Amino acid sequence: MSLMNVAEVAEFLGVKEVRVERLEREHLLIAAEKNEAGEPLFEKDAVEKYKELAQRLGGL
Repeated sequence: MSLMNVAEVAEFLGVKEVRVERLEREHLLIAAEKNEAGEPLFEKDAVEKYKELAQRLGGL
């Protein structure tokens, strides 16, 4: 399982970090776990699926 932090997800999606945090807060992108600092970590597969779905629906 490959995990991505907020910064990595933001870069992959081409959005700002605050957008990723909002997606997690609104349960549109579910964190697999949290790191030592309590920051969310996301499974790469889930992020890729979210990106594909968002693009189908008209963009991120």
